[in-house]
Amino acid sequence: MSYGVVGPLLRNRRAGPSSLLWASPEARGPETLVVSSPAFRDGEPLPDRYRGRMVGLNVSPPLRWSTPPASAVELVLVVEDPDAPRRRAPVHAVARGIEPVLEFLPEGALARPSSVPGVVLGKGLLGQQAWVGPMPLRAHGPHHYTFQLFALDVRLDLPRVFTRDDVRTAMDGHVVARGQLVGTYER
Repeated sequence: MSYGVVGPLLRNRRAGPSSLLWASPEARGPETLVVSSPAFRDGEPLPDRYRGRMVGLNVSPPLRWSTPPASAVELVLVVEDPDAPRRRAPVHAVARGIEPVLEFLPEGALARPSSVPGVVLGKGLLGQQAWVGPMPLRAHGPHHYTFQLFALDVRLDLPRVFTRDDVRTAMDGHVVARGQLVGTYER
């Protein structure tokens, strides 16, 4: 079966927004952070360079955000695709240790190792501890890559190699602000 045929066959199968970390009870908090990127606007397509291997350069996009509350001790970023034909949205990046005084992550900051001091990358898609850019099935329809930023009132105590689920459990009851940005891509 050709890859061009699989996408249309799975067109109605998607993890859905309820599979995002954003939707879990542990991640609830005030939606007061404004997340943006100088590379794309909310809801618009991700430029080619940020797409995954074989379709782009697989470089993480630059991100900016508004000032978190004074009680924030650490920021956590999780990027997921709720449109993937799976039970759960795959994780394209997970990062912790982002200092609240930072106002942005530069392009490529989610490479292994991170170019930003203190930022620790967790295990995501394909077991990678780095940005894995969009690579949806051909003709599967538009995918919405959701960049979710959480401000926490504690530093997460996680193992050296951690996952999105480790973050979810550790952040429970500690989200003091959150915001999201969505970039789209369709093949």
